[in-house]
Amino acid sequence: MKPADVCIAVLVAVIWGLAFVASRIALNEFSPELMTTLRFAIAAVPCLFVRRPDVSWPLLIAISFTLFLGQFLAQSIAIAQGVPVGLTSVIVQSQALFTIGFAALLFAELPTRMQTIGIAIATVGLLMICGTVGYDFSVGAFAVLMISPVSFAVGNLLLRRAQDVRMFDLFAWLCLVAAVPLFALTLVSNGPQPTWHALTQMSLTGLVCMLGLGGISTSIAYWLWGRLLRDYTAAQVVPFALLVPFVGSAASSVAFCETFGPLRLAGMVTVVGGIAVMLLSRRAQTLPKIA
Repeated sequence: MKPADVCIAVLVAVIWGLAFVASRIALNEFSPELMTTLRFAIAAVPCLFVRRPDVSWPLLIAISFTLFLGQFLAQSIAIAQGVPVGLTSVIVQSQALFTIGFAALLFAELPTRMQTIGIAIATVGLLMICGTVGYDFSVGAFAVLMISPVSFAVGNLLLRRAQDVRMFDLFAWLCLVAAVPLFALTLVSNGPQPTWHALTQMSLTGLVCMLGLGGISTSIAYWLWGRLLRDYTAAQVVPFALLVPFVGSAASSVAFCETFGPLRLAGMVTVVGGIAVMLLSRRAQTLPKIA
């Protein structure tokens, strides 16, 4: 990779890591539903200037509801219910484990030996983290959080079917498709009056967080990431995502004085280590067709 593109990949990972901290701060003012709605409404502004990509509505909705709506709404609800930001950033990256697993089940893409080892390592790390659930946040909150990487993984596989389209246009419309039902959900769950009050009483801190989440973390960062994946192989680009949980954990420890017990910290490191083994190994092989 060119040095400039390496810097872009690192920058995107830093932006995504800091986004977890911005989400936690924004949740002091907004409900999880409203915060997620605002995030995608801001990121969908480019739809005013770009045409809808040549992707069918059912596929567009399916990708949006998994890759964006399901992933980020689950994150927001879990953080609002007390799941630490640093831990959240690690769990979300476990999507690599689920992506490889679902690809094996649905498309017969057998993981390599090293990927299998990585899956086993990451699974052990998740089990170690599960052993710490119930002390500072509930089992229910952790269950909601686990929806995020699973939804992320399904969205990754669906995204394969949207080929030969401009990434910026696609992500803008995916955000729009997610924002509409999220706004309806916000009105139903929060009520019109509380929603209007939260919007009109938004502080400068809340506004900055939402602009960062919608305009930078979602719109710009995803576009940059898509451009890198267009110009380089996934094996060259995807490992940079390993920086996200480290940035998220470090930032949360500074911003919120977040600390981790020995078992949870060991579990987080084990998960990241397993993901590293998966991402740095060779791509999965497809089972040969049997007549």
